Amino acid sequence: MKILVTGAAGFIGSRVANFYAGKGYDVVAIDNLSRDKLLGKEIRNKYFNWNYLKTLKNVTAIEGDVRDIETAKSACSGCDYVLHAAAQTAVTTSIKDPATDFYSNAVGTFNVLEASRLKDVKKFLYCSTNKVYGNNVNNVGIIESEKRYEFEDEFKHGIPEDFSIDICEHTPYGSSKLAGDIYCQDYGHLYGISTGVFRMSCIYGTHQFGLEDQGWVAWFAIANILNRPITIYGDGKQVRDVLYIQDLINLYDKFIGSNIKHGVFNAGGGPNNTLSLLELLDILHDITGKKAEFSKSDWRPSDQKVYISDIRKAKKNLGWEPKVSPKDGLKSLVEFVKKNREIF
Repeated sequence: MKILVTGAAGFIGSRVANFYAGKGYDVVAIDNLSRDKLLGKEIRNKYFNWNYLKTLKNVTAIEGDVRDIETAKSACSGCDYVLHAAAQTAVTTSIKDPATDFYSNAVGTFNVLEASRLKDVKKFLYCSTNKVYGNNVNNVGIIESEKRYEFEDEFKHGIPEDFSIDICEHTPYGSSKLAGDIYCQDYGHLYGISTGVFRMSCIYGTHQFGLEDQGWVAWFAIANILNRPITIYGDGKQVRDVLYIQDLINLYDKFIGSNIKHGVFNAGGGPNNTLSLLELLDILHDITGKKAEFSKSDWRPSDQKVYISDIRKAKKNLGWEPKVSPKDGLKSLVEFVKKNREIF
């Protein structure tokens, strides 16, 4: 079997490529190595995951940009499966530079999807986002307690896949990812390619180099260990469901091994694996013995006070559910950061 992984130098892409290389697949890993440019930040460790993948004998690493359709077609050639993780991933960056966000996310996704169709790829997996639901999530009733917000009982299972995406703010990032999301759905219906759309909540784990603008769980862990300043935007009671990277990969693998022709699935920890920002700091204090100092700033555009994925569809259709608790996942992440302190 042969799989193409786009965005393979990134956190999710690199872990997926590593997983399928371990299963004996031929892995084509492609990335344009532009994370630092997209985020406008100096990133010392941007080659860490990329260099690791190049040590694996059944991985072919290609530095290339899927915004070019010919590059996308070449990369897809002969592949059975495609996992499309290449993207501009920060909401803040999309607001500052919406054009780059659009070409990276909407055009890049279309190119890889069209190339997959032309090259007879069997299954196409798309890394979508909970941001496709937009500001409508903030219209759900919430309950406030000392350190968190929670949904009212009507949404006790979280936001389902058929939740309205209409007539609301999305930010450029949410809009560009939604464009790819919908294209994947239509390609599955129109052209016979099996498409899986995975609307991801907060994914975290080892090999994640979180920054303030992207990858908040890892960023808080890194900042706690290395005594870096933390800014909380809003009041810190914002709640997200968090999903450990291996649980996400297991979900992808369940879809690849299934007979499902096309589907949209929320990919998050669900209501049993949630954290507020303040609660995350408390857990990190328990694990590391260090109490993080933080300052507060204004809420950021379109920040959802609560987002929790309703993951019952993935459980029912794919027999999948998260296995790693937030505390256990954070222990692994903290151990990774401590072991590789010099690259952070």
